[in-house]
Amino acid sequence: MLVLSRKENQKIRIGKNIIVSIVSISENNIKIGIEAPKNVEIFREEIYSLVKTHAKEAVINSKKELSKEFKALKINKIKKNEKK
Repeated sequence: MLVLSRKENQKIRIGKNIIVSIVSISENNIKIGIEAPKNVEIFREEIYSLVKTHAKEAVINSKKELSKEFKALKINKIKKNEKK
């Protein structure tokens, strides 16, 4: 992990397209601004963890539902025409 010190109104550049700005600093708070292309997803870590958890649960639940649906399906076998 890279740790950098910055003062208010200073910036950090990540690659060519991402700029992190220190907007304000108060006693218990630091506000940052992030400029990034629209295709770059930006999440607070606690939100990202929730999204990941919900996505995993959704996959598990959809597999369970599909399993129930497959069991309910009746398969009709087609017999080959017999010689007359």
